[in-house]
Amino acid sequence: MLSGSCACGAVRYACAGEPVAMLNCHCGDCQRASGAPFASGVVVRTADLAISGTPKAYAVRASSGRMTTRGFCGDCGTPLFTQGEANAQFTSIRFPTLDDASGFAPMLDIWTSRAQPWVCLDEKIPHFPESPQPPA
Repeated sequence: MLSGSCACGAVRYACAGEPVAMLNCHCGDCQRASGAPFASGVVVRTADLAISGTPKAYAVRASSGRMTTRGFCGDCGTPLFTQGEANAQFTSIRFPTLDDASGFAPMLDIWTSRAQPWVCLDEKIPHFPESPQPPA
């Protein structure tokens, strides 16, 4: 089971299901929201995620043109969750918030068309210039 929290512990989460994917997103919004060249997350089924505490949220128009909602702790500001309107049945959990982040291993890099030119992409995993389409 995945579990984790914000830095101050006001918001905690647990996920009963297995991760669907682990990824790095290089879109401009993820760069801005993370304060880093990309955001790394564990994608889970939203229905499997239980949250205690009340994260704050804000929505932005993502690079795809669709709305993306980001959840964060209103007390300490830790970024926690990302959910896109295109695939609301999935939520991405920011990997640094995991109680045990040692098992995080990115499976793909997305939005590499927006990656900073000095970022070194891992050639062992697939790269997508935008978001790959989920299987039908």
